[in-house]
Amino acid sequence: MFPTPIEKRSLPFNLSYRVAIWLSLLLWLLPLIAVMLTSARSTADINAGNYWGIPSEWMLLENYTLVFTQTPMFRYLLNSVLITLPAVLGAVALSTLAGYALAKFKFRGNVAMFATFIAGNFVPFQILMIPVRDLTIGMGLYDTATGLIIFHIAFQTGFCTLFMRNFIVGLPDELIEAARVEGVSEWKIFWYVVLPLVRPALAALSVLIFTFIWNDYFWALVLVQSDEVRPITAGISALKGQWMASWQLIAAGSIVAALPPVILFFAMQRHFIAGLTLGATKG
Repeated sequence: MFPTPIEKRSLPFNLSYRVAIWLSLLLWLLPLIAVMLTSARSTADINAGNYWGIPSEWMLLENYTLVFTQTPMFRYLLNSVLITLPAVLGAVALSTLAGYALAKFKFRGNVAMFATFIAGNFVPFQILMIPVRDLTIGMGLYDTATGLIIFHIAFQTGFCTLFMRNFIVGLPDELIEAARVEGVSEWKIFWYVVLPLVRPALAALSVLIFTFIWNDYFWALVLVQSDEVRPITAGISALKGQWMASWQLIAAGSIVAALPPVILFFAMQRHFIAGLTLGATKG
């Protein structure tokens, strides 16, 4: 059967978008491929300038063993977990409560407060570096996990509140009003009515914020200086001084650091996509 004129006109488009998809994927993965190959190279291979070719000697197991036995990688990983998990929990919990209040309560200043949350997302955090650092020093929180957790929660809550408010505002008001008529307290309405309905949003937001905080390098560099507190992003950067010529170990550490967010995304992929798809229909 011969293709119709419409099908003929669509052939170049189909071919172009297929080529574009694979080309975009290759360009996106190219740096990651380079880092993965570097993590499997020997020192002699790197010194010889073989950065993009196939390693002449595969040292994959040796390099990943060395990065855990000769560097503080376990300490950095543990620090990142101890910082990221409480920060994600705090930011998501506060933003869900704030989003519920902004979406379902009518009070003076509601719109102005919501606009403030939105406007805060457009403030470049780099200009806050000096006052935030001085504030942590004045509060005795400099070079502590507590200080980093508090400021991660503070900087992420604005975006999280915007995200959660847009989900909750689409929930039927009749459900909440019916619960109020029955005499259910606001806290129980929030816990038993609202939270189950926004579970996909909570999953999507948690994955996003976990990735943002886990991959943060700026605040980890500004607010932390010791290995006892330093998360893995700043820890890998600190390895450059100790392992100046051992780029294969730094590359192996980078791959290890990238694994937790990737594993979390694939574990929560169904909920993550459901949450973002549901969010596309919310006003």
